[in-house]
Amino acid sequence: MAVAPVVYGSSDRPPRGDYTRAADDYTCEQDYAQYSPADHDTYRRLYERQAALLPGLACDEFIAALPNLGARDRIPRFADINGRLKPATGWQIVAVPGLIPEVPFFSLLARRLFPVTDWLRKPEEFDYVVEPDVFHDLFGHVPLLFNPVFADYIQAYGQGGLKAERLGSCEHLSRLYWYTVEFGLIDTPAGVRAYGAGILSSAGELAHSVRSPEPQRVAFDVMRLMRTRYKIDSYQSTYFVLKSFAELFDATAPDFTPLYAQVSQQTELAADAVVADEHRYPAAA
Repeated sequence: MAVAPVVYGSSDRPPRGDYTRAADDYTCEQDYAQYSPADHDTYRRLYERQAALLPGLACDEFIAALPNLGARDRIPRFADINGRLKPATGWQIVAVPGLIPEVPFFSLLARRLFPVTDWLRKPEEFDYVVEPDVFHDLFGHVPLLFNPVFADYIQAYGQGGLKAERLGSCEHLSRLYWYTVEFGLIDTPAGVRAYGAGILSSAGELAHSVRSPEPQRVAFDVMRLMRTRYKIDSYQSTYFVLKSFAELFDATAPDFTPLYAQVSQQTELAADAVVADEHRYPAAA
């Protein structure tokens, strides 16, 4: 085995994916021959369901970029997407067998390489899959890599992750990724909209995050965000709302070293903690 399988959180189920195919950096060739006609049909149905839900819930930048994935009736070949993505923003996607450790993940992002799991969920997992699969990674993450500002942010995050690992602050930085790249919202003239991949690839959380009165939608603040724990087994109870993608990129530009020191001295906040005197956004109509 070239590399060891990775499991995040607690689970007695073995990791998905064939890690014997992976190189030392956890990348591998996309195993396109593994996909059956049923797999392509599952991808088509997932794509059609999510695409139909996007209007009024997803940000315009994501909706505009989605066609760059190519054909929606079958699982795309990564090389075909790269033919459009690299000229647009200098990024490429690379196949991985499943979850990968933090340092290889950060290293790939720092090189403008985005890891995409190449296996697809089974039909019985249509509504929920425990680990990210090719649909989550492609549909949720890749379209915004065509946006130059967001693409630069992801690279800056990878570079910051390598430094955070040396400082022992990966937990704080993981919260930044969770509440932005995975579960971020953005303010628009029409109201809050989703841009996070975990939201955009979920049929249920897409409407919950934007329209439900239950969660709180808090103005983006790096210090507040890094203090806040998150949930991995339910819809989020707190979302952080950007004013623009430029705000997201600007937040990663400073040296986080003093910020990590500040955050480590403060009390952590529960995922549903309510903090006085912070701006909250209403649910979209």
